[in-house]
Amino acid sequence: MKEFTLDDLVRILRECADPDVWTEIELGRGTADEDFDSLGYDSLSLFNTLTRIENEFRVELSFDIVYTAATPGTLVKVVNEVLLNNA
Repeated sequence: MKEFTLDDLVRILRECADPDVWTEIELGRGTADEDFDSLGYDSLSLFNTLTRIENEFRVELSFDIVYTAATPGTLVKVVNEVLLNNA
């Protein structure tokens, strides 16, 4: 099983977000516990992010994860839990 990392999430977020948003935000370890809203990511960017994670990591995610995993760090943890349960 391939682990989903914060680096994976940052890459995917940058690919899926509006360039005006991610060019202004320095994503990384320091932002792992900040809310997606405060980072400037809207629901469309997050929906696209979840779709990319599903396709790349071959996992099925509920869109509700956007509401329950409100930070990058939490999203990484939740995706890894799903990956582990599907192994």
